[in-house]
Amino acid sequence: MAHKFVIEQNKAGEYVAKFKYNSEVIFWTEGYASKAGAKNAIESVKKNGPGAEVDPE
Repeated sequence: MAHKFVIEQNKAGEYVAKFKYNSEVIFWTEGYASKAGAKNAIESVKKNGPGAEVDPE
């Protein structure tokens, strides 16, 4: 699969969920204190993202 979510720690020690396509980061979340927080962010994007509106601007 060419696209995937990954969870990485940033320099501040926070967990960040990133969406990658062919190893290129497409978007990332804010930093979370726990890996569970980053996993919840991924689940929220998967649940709410498909029906999200696109701003025409």
